[in-house]
Amino acid sequence: MNLKYWVAFLGFMLQIITLGCGLKVSSHFCTTDDIVLLPTEEKKEKVKINSSCKDPLVYAPDSNYISHFPMRYIRVNFHFVNSSDSSKNFNGQMAIDYAYNLVANANSDLSQNMKMHLPLGNQTPVLPVNFRYRITPKLNDSNDKGVYFHYDDQVCYYVHKGKNQNIYDKTVIKKYAVQADSVMNIFIMPHHPDSIKSSTYPSGGVGVMVGSHIKMAGMYDGTTEFWKYRQILNHETGHVLGLMHSWQSNDGCEDTPVHSNCWNISGTPPCDSLYSNNVMDYNAWQLAWTPCQIGRVHRMMATIGSPQRKLLLPTWCQLNEACNITILDTAYWNGAKDLEGNITIMKNGFLSINCRVSLPLGAKITIAPGGTLLLNNAHLHNDCGQLWQGIEIQTQGKRKGKLLIKGLPKIENTEYALPDFSNLQ
Repeated sequence: MNLKYWVAFLGFMLQIITLGCGLKVSSHFCTTDDIVLLPTEEKKEKVKINSSCKDPLVYAPDSNYISHFPMRYIRVNFHFVNSSDSSKNFNGQMAIDYAYNLVANANSDLSQNMKMHLPLGNQTPVLPVNFRYRITPKLNDSNDKGVYFHYDDQVCYYVHKGKNQNIYDKTVIKKYAVQADSVMNIFIMPHHPDSIKSSTYPSGGVGVMVGSHIKMAGMYDGTTEFWKYRQILNHETGHVLGLMHSWQSNDGCEDTPVHSNCWNISGTPPCDSLYSNNVMDYNAWQLAWTPCQIGRVHRMMATIGSPQRKLLLPTWCQLNEACNITILDTAYWNGAKDLEGNITIMKNGFLSINCRVSLPLGAKITIAPGGTLLLNNAHLHNDCGQLWQGIEIQTQGKRKGKLLIKGLPKIENTEYALPDFSNLQ
């Protein structure tokens, strides 16, 4: 544990001891008397705040405050599409094991983000990739493993190129997808036998994003070593989550440079040095995610109504006190958040909420004596249509928690109603 964490921890413990041995602490939920209004240039300030809420970099997890960026889980299931004689794909327990092992290996890659190769000599930060896959069976079906089998000659085959190319065809998805509105369906398909006969046909591992779902091929035709295909899953999921290839043109991220898309290292320029390892390029590694890419992914996940958000396990609905957040110093939340625990702002702590924040059922924001909360055109609510408690103000002697209001915050779904801020302007 570094010095910064030790200082913060000791400060926190000192506050606990002080509160325990000093004057009694009283608490009440916020009233009009607790609010301090700050002046604002309304139009200019609102434009600035709205802009910051859309900046992908503010959604990239900060390693120093990782609890402020909860892990997100993408719900997935698997479909093994086979010929009617069941000879062209994995079956039974072998297929189920294949799916679960593939997810475990893809999740392992996500947990071990790699430093970018490009540009040469770069100082691009290596941040946590804060999402994982979770295989999601149908509810109320104890026999469902989230892995399905289809024996159908009409939609069985994947043709990557040629006159019968069908990579973007949605027929198999429309016919067999399960929980398609909330789960990313992954279809494992065989290459067509006629295509494989051609020496120019790419019969190895391939994949394609089709809306919110993925089609993959080449597993059964190639090797049963599931781990070799984890990069395909992560790459195509990147597309589902809104990321693009970067080697040909601007993908919206300044930290993913345009390059010549070398698959691997070779002795011939530019591939002797200018090779990428980014997950969204075509290369032998596909292990690196840049801060902008991570931020763009989490921004889409935090966008109400987005197709990406609908794929997430809504862990932010129920209170999990293991996920409580304690503010000991200064924090600015410039991006939307879906939290799973309570928020406590301790003495000398300062939290500025500038965007949307969802709090779970029964949660509350507590401002300890000497702590400060600034709601700067913020939107506080519970995204699951349930009630969170509200904002609790603590008082100790002459000191109490401060609630500062700037602009026109929107507060919804509270058990203990806050004042109407529009009447206070």
